Amino acid sequence: MGVECRYEIAQAAYVKLALHALKHPSAAVNGLLVGRLLDSAASPAVVSVVDAVPLSHQPHHLPLLPTLELALTLVEDHFAAQGLAVVGYYHANARRDDAELPAVAKRVGDHIFRYFPRAAVLLLDNEKLEKVVKGNSRDAVVQLYTRDSSKSWRQAGSDGSSQLSLKEPSTNVVLADHVTTKKWQQVVDFDDHLDDISKDWLNPSLLG
Repeated sequence: MGVECRYEIAQAAYVKLALHALKHPSAAVNGLLVGRLLDSAASPAVVSVVDAVPLSHQPHHLPLLPTLELALTLVEDHFAAQGLAVVGYYHANARRDDAELPAVAKRVGDHIFRYFPRAAVLLLDNEKLEKVVKGNSRDAVVQLYTRDSSKSWRQAGSDGSSQLSLKEPSTNVVLADHVTTKKWQQVVDFDDHLDDISKDWLNPSLLG
């Protein structure tokens, strides 16, 4: 269904997932994308990604269905009152030069697809992120993958640019500013919360 759909990423979601990756530069990280389908009757339909929930910096945990289900339930329950739902998943590989969508991302994407058939998987491009942090690029640091009719996850277009857009044009400037102030140190993911329940996986004050 990805061919008929565009995806718009809000600044909060984009910055949060990038900071999550920057906090764990030598590890793979991942999380959930929260948003809504703006108008299913529109052509193309638009999925608005308004927030990101960092899940793990140890992604080998995520194929464990009970852990993923717990995270999904908590996230869905929290955001449902705002009319939001889990609309996708993001992943950053551990290696700087690794641009392949890993099997774990596809498995989690498949799971979310069961609940939200326009699910998106975003793969963070570590090399583009480095350029943005240095103030040398305005390109989005994520690549969009959608599931096709053969149930395979494929990158949208050559770079996904036609289907993927940043809601706020200044998003990369804001991200670079947050890196300057070392905001990435404050990111809490679901792994951190399970280790210490006093740490809030919602990161309410991260971008405040």
